[in-house]
Amino acid sequence: MTGEMGKPVIAVAEARVSFGAVKALDGVTLSIMPGECVGLVGHNGAGKSTIVSVINGGLTPHAGGVAGDDGAPARAYGITAARARGVRCVFQELSLCPNLTIVENVRLMHRPLGGFGWRRRARAVIEASLAAIFPGHGIESDRTVGELSIAERQMVEIAMAFSDAGVAPRLVILDEPTSSLDASLAEQMLVHVRRFVAAGGSVVFISHILGEILATADRIVVMKDGRIVASRPAADFSERSLVEAMGSVVKGEAHRRAARDLTGAPVVLEQGGRGLPFLARAGEIVGLAGLAGHGQTDMLMALHAAGSGAWLPARDPAVTFVAGDRRLNGVFELWSILRNLSIASLGDMTRSGLVRTGEEDARGAEWQRRIEIRTPDMGNRILSLSGGNQQKVLFARALATRAPVVLMDDPMRGVDVGTKQEVYEIVRQEAATGRTFVWYSTEMEEVCLCDRVYVFREGRIVAELSGDAVGEANILAASFEGAAA
Repeated sequence: MTGEMGKPVIAVAEARVSFGAVKALDGVTLSIMPGECVGLVGHNGAGKSTIVSVINGGLTPHAGGVAGDDGAPARAYGITAARARGVRCVFQELSLCPNLTIVENVRLMHRPLGGFGWRRRARAVIEASLAAIFPGHGIESDRTVGELSIAERQMVEIAMAFSDAGVAPRLVILDEPTSSLDASLAEQMLVHVRRFVAAGGSVVFISHILGEILATADRIVVMKDGRIVASRPAADFSERSLVEAMGSVVKGEAHRRAARDLTGAPVVLEQGGRGLPFLARAGEIVGLAGLAGHGQTDMLMALHAAGSGAWLPARDPAVTFVAGDRRLNGVFELWSILRNLSIASLGDMTRSGLVRTGEEDARGAEWQRRIEIRTPDMGNRILSLSGGNQQKVLFARALATRAPVVLMDDPMRGVDVGTKQEVYEIVRQEAATGRTFVWYSTEMEEVCLCDRVYVFREGRIVAELSGDAVGEANILAASFEGAAA
């Protein structure tokens, strides 16, 4: 690694950024040192994505500036300067071109790869990086990105950020890097982060999985309302004190509902196939678990297809869906926040073919309050929201319908811990009224909130767990061995 250990790789001084009346950054000063992993935490809308955009050169602050260890003035800092300094970023909204192969995406990122034989060099670069971070990954570098699962895309983007094709990475910004990875893949990535930092590299690590932050970061920076409200060694924080520093009230770790006997409840979903049969009863929260990419999303899509059927949306829909990959199949990017929320329940607000805008506005205001969508105006574009707030809109869209079954494809990706607690409570309340949830999650905490859990392995259901058997040890055992412990 180049650069002196006593100088910061990047130093942000008194950065201020405003979007209209919203102060995204309000005088933020932050330095990243070589050989340091900085955990960056805060609720959705706290300013994390904005400070990342400033550091990677994508956004010039309206006041204040950015400098590196070469002392370059702020006016010279931008995306090109950041990349030349070895700044890399893995975005929460994955940025690979889906119509290109992995190798072609590598060529776009690394300009020095141009010229005769670039495919061979690009293939060597990405395959070496993937093997170093995710040994045994099984991803072929000639595959088109659009054919990859969201977990595979996240793996490729992480590998690209840590790859060296002439300019070595010095500062890697990881924005929710494990949000689509299962526990084993996430641990592989975290091991590589520690290895990279031990060799003198720098990492800014953003995650709502606080255990990952506490176990990986050397220093934790807490943001709230565009300001840094705490910056201390990671050892000085516990999960409880970190949540409190973010401004949330800790509601306790026991989210599991009291066990209920639902054997007499009517079956609302059934699906056959390889392995054990799937069924869900009215009022149940049914979890889908196992290693990422082993058929859980395929099951959700099959259940949705069976429950929706006709191309014309029913006035009384049987199922509704919360997408996990919001940019691919969740948000309508050109629409407002309100339209994105109300689109699934327009039938309830339509008279004689016309939408009653008063009812639509009232429903939007109700869900904005209930799930705390952080925006001054529901008429703003959906992309004006942070990633976590976009996910809240998708969740509100589904729950605002009258569908008795809610299918959820890892819906809490990138959502802060305070909102997660509120969403968990909403799910429990809705289930108590008889609504059924089928919930795929890559987070073990969420899987353990479910009444019953189906564990997937190699495209089939290999285990069914319920009650006290729903736990990390049994789920992991079934994921790797095909049978519950």
